[in-house]
Amino acid sequence: MGMSAEDERAASPRDEEWPEAEKAEKLARGAALKWASGVFYRPEKLEGLGHYRRRETQRNSSIQSRLKSTVQSYLEGVSTGLEQLRSAAQEVQSVCQDLGAARWALLDSADHFQGLQQMRELMEKHVQLASVVQVLPQIFSVHEVFSHILQLLHGQHLLEAHVELMMVEQLRDDILSQLHLRGLSSAQATVLSYFSGLQELNESLAKQLWDIVGSSMRLVREDPVLFVTAVRIIEREEKIDDTLLLEATFLPPGRPKGWRQKFYQVLQDTITGARFRAPRMDAEGPGLARHLAALQKDIVSELCVVKDLMVQCVPAHYNILSVCTATYHQALTSHLQEILREDLDKQGLFLLLEWALRVYHSPEMMGHPDLLPEVDVSALGPLMSSELVDQTERRYVMKVKASVFEWMQRTLEVEFKEWFREEEPETDHQGFFQSALPAIVMQMLNENIQVASLITDSLQQKIYNMALEELEAFLGRLREALVQCGKEHQQDRAVPKYYISYLLAVLNNNLALSNSVSSLHSNTACREVPTSLQVALDRMQKKATQLLLEELLLDLQPLCLQLPSRKWLSGSQLVGSMCEVIDKYAKDFSRVRKPVCTLLLEESELLVASQYLRALLQRKMVCRSREERGQLCQRLLQDATQLRELFCGLGLDRSQQSLEAVFALRELICLKDPALLSLEVVGFITKYPDVSDEHVSTLLDIRGDVSKEVRHVVLEMMAQHPQVLPEGYRPIFSTILVPVPELPFCLRKGKCA
Repeated sequence: MGMSAEDERAASPRDEEWPEAEKAEKLARGAALKWASGVFYRPEKLEGLGHYRRRETQRNSSIQSRLKSTVQSYLEGVSTGLEQLRSAAQEVQSVCQDLGAARWALLDSADHFQGLQQMRELMEKHVQLASVVQVLPQIFSVHEVFSHILQLLHGQHLLEAHVELMMVEQLRDDILSQLHLRGLSSAQATVLSYFSGLQELNESLAKQLWDIVGSSMRLVREDPVLFVTAVRIIEREEKIDDTLLLEATFLPPGRPKGWRQKFYQVLQDTITGARFRAPRMDAEGPGLARHLAALQKDIVSELCVVKDLMVQCVPAHYNILSVCTATYHQALTSHLQEILREDLDKQGLFLLLEWALRVYHSPEMMGHPDLLPEVDVSALGPLMSSELVDQTERRYVMKVKASVFEWMQRTLEVEFKEWFREEEPETDHQGFFQSALPAIVMQMLNENIQVASLITDSLQQKIYNMALEELEAFLGRLREALVQCGKEHQQDRAVPKYYISYLLAVLNNNLALSNSVSSLHSNTACREVPTSLQVALDRMQKKATQLLLEELLLDLQPLCLQLPSRKWLSGSQLVGSMCEVIDKYAKDFSRVRKPVCTLLLEESELLVASQYLRALLQRKMVCRSREERGQLCQRLLQDATQLRELFCGLGLDRSQQSLEAVFALRELICLKDPALLSLEVVGFITKYPDVSDEHVSTLLDIRGDVSKEVRHVVLEMMAQHPQVLPEGYRPIFSTILVPVPELPFCLRKGKCA
């Protein structure tokens, strides 16, 4: 159905005004059509059309009824609001009219106010004059009051004196305040001059108060009344200061007095001055020990007085116990630093460290049962900083080091003198030679380490490291002394008389030191012996061993000089005599503890083997016939067997002996077919890789039956099989130098024969 032009014009403004309504209507129509098409999509559904029409009619009626009711309630609210606005507008208009009337009334009364201003000024002057008249008697009596206050102060009636003093101060301050408010600053000087006696009275009162505070420790024990009086006066003045500072309009001269802060300062100065500003004390241990013991006793006693008595005499907010504890702590910190500036000995440094790190926190001082739990210095920090502790520990270590060096030097001098005694060294219960040196040295080092462990682990470690360094240096000096003793013995073998015995004692002492080093430190994790110290111990052992072997060599050399010879070859007791010498030394070696005893036997056997081979190779004897070569082989077998059995009997296993080289060398000499020498020599140099071409040439010369061609083949074979010394190999031939063969004389431009 179409719309007329007028309807369209009428509808346009509404649509423009209510676009949402049009949109809602379209959505409703669309939803209705969708619903109807869904319900009546089949002809038989049209039978229920009447039912659906009635149901929708009823629902529309219900909706319209609710809408009308809602609109009606909104309209009633709007009507009520309009009525209230109308009433408010009428009341505002009435108020404006009343304000206008009041304004005109005030304008009419302005002339009368000028008369009231004059009246007000007169009234203020009257009030001021009345006030002045009222205080005139007090002003005129000020000097009389001053005299009375002075008498009260002399009689130590401090509370009464302070009350009157406060009244006079209040009078002066009121006058000055009034002058300040009226800008009459020029008159203030006159008032201050008139009240000038107040300053002297204040100073006199303050002096008495600070004298009382300075004697507080004694007063709270004997008669706390004066001390309590002083605290009450200080608190009165503190309250006056607080009041004036809060008002902040006018601050009278001399304010704020700050007497509570002065109380703390005087108390701290008293504590500091009484205990910590004493004349310079003795820097040695005993004097310092007495001083520290007195400090300990006095501080504990005075803190007990503060805790038990002074706390009850002052307000709780004074925290007097904490203040005194902190004062003592800070004063002690500074005092210890002053003491440390002195040149303290090791005992003094130890006492300071022990006192600061152990005694101070112990139950004997700040941890005293009478002080706990109120006194707690843990929050105040350490008495000595970590840097100062480390510096002091290092100073202590240096002092101990100097002392240890001195003691060790004396011990060394005594030990050196004992080497030249006319009697053998002392023995232990097992018969081993020894001296008191290891016990003295280790006891000295151990005592210093144990003493250091009483302070801190760091000091113990420093002393332990120092002890090892000093022990290493001592071993070096001991070795030098041993070398000096050896030189003197070389000049005269009769001096020292028991040279060998004392060398054996030195070896036992060195072994005892080596075994004792690991026990110096109580912590098993820190017992590792430094490499340098182990090297020093090894060098000491090697030097003593070397001197012993030199003695053995001196006794063997006359016998070795007879090797080889025709007399020896034909049969002699030469090796038997050597065995007697070796056996004599072996008996001496038995006075040394294992494993050094075994080491001496090994080195002695190596020395005997090398000397035997050296004599054989350096003073070579050329065999002139097969029979003589067989005779040489037989002699070598007998000598080597006799020596081997001797050392086996002394406890040295065959595998540890170097005499096997004599047996191997004998095999080369006994070989019947020289053509097989090249193979035998290869086996020989494989077993003894330190054999040189010169050694082999000498052996070939001893045989006496080796041609130049065979010699060339043997040496060529050696060149083709170069040898490398294996790890752990004990060289024997490299120490034997053989004479260089003489070269044939050659004419110039000629061929060698």
